[in-house]
Amino acid sequence: MIAIIDYGVGNLKSVYKALIKLGFKAQITAKEEDINKSNGIILPGVGAFRDAINHLIDSGLIDCLKKNIYSGKPILGICLGMQLLYDKSYEDGEWDGLGLLKGDVVRFGDGLKVPHMGWNQLVKGVDDPIGKDVEGEYVYFVHSYYVKPQKNEEVVFWTDYGVKVPAVVRKGNILGMQFHPEKSGETGMKLLRNFGELIK
Repeated sequence: MIAIIDYGVGNLKSVYKALIKLGFKAQITAKEEDINKSNGIILPGVGAFRDAINHLIDSGLIDCLKKNIYSGKPILGICLGMQLLYDKSYEDGEWDGLGLLKGDVVRFGDGLKVPHMGWNQLVKGVDDPIGKDVEGEYVYFVHSYYVKPQKNEEVVFWTDYGVKVPAVVRKGNILGMQFHPEKSGETGMKLLRNFGELIK
């Protein structure tokens, strides 16, 4: 079972429906017991970093999430959920993230239209099973901030938006997708299927 974390900010139902359509068992939950029983975790997120991290703190689930992640359980952060995996965000201030991946979340520079909204191409970074059969395809982004990772070798796919934007990242059992796979048609479904295959 894949636990989709409900902490007050996220596109939960569309992610849930996509996983069910693919034949995976999934549950939207805010209960430690469900997370502990799961085989994998999805951390969604929409909106502002500050609000999301505060909601996550208020949920009381951070220690539970980290315990499961450190035990080797796969986690997938989607959109803002991916950004939360990193050290720090500079969205409307300076905010600490979960610190599971090394890097900062920064705003797109002058001259680039924000938010970055629409379909952009996946450009290969490193080989990884999560990227099976999707190189060169297009996925749907909606974001005004992006990750500047410390380790480029953790970037499976980039996309180009005037700057190189990490689109899919992975460090062991910790994965992130800056775009919305649940809104990215067949390509997004392939990526969610690939994630599900990692946890069977």
